[in-house]
Amino acid sequence: MKDIKNILLIDDNIHDNYIHTFVIRSYHPEIKVQSVTSGEEAIEYFQQSRLKTENNPYPDLVFLDINMPGMNGFEFLEKAREINLFDSLPTRIIIMLTSSLNPADTLKAKTHYTNEIIEFKNKPLNVEMLKDIIDALE
Repeated sequence: MKDIKNILLIDDNIHDNYIHTFVIRSYHPEIKVQSVTSGEEAIEYFQQSRLKTENNPYPDLVFLDINMPGMNGFEFLEKAREINLFDSLPTRIIIMLTSSLNPADTLKAKTHYTNEIIEFKNKPLNVEMLKDIIDALE
């Protein structure tokens, strides 16, 4: 298993965050899971992680939802590019985890955000999916 210590969930649905946290901890109970409920909060989280604080450790893996009120997942990625959010941070590993069935979203993620997104998966996250994702990172 790749050394995954911190996972960040970016999803406005607190129920999904709860389930995904449960799945992650079922897979490996020592992984620290943080969650934010908007793209704006995610920007703030990453800015704080630059300071290397204990409350906002840099995530080894990020699960990003598309459909969120305010700043959606794609807008978050655009803003991150605009402000060079990822430039001084370690390599990012972002999985777009969404309930969107829109083929245009899949195409956009796989063509326009190839530097940011490494996988596009449909919710809900399960242990087998998580294992496959982490195994592929090795």
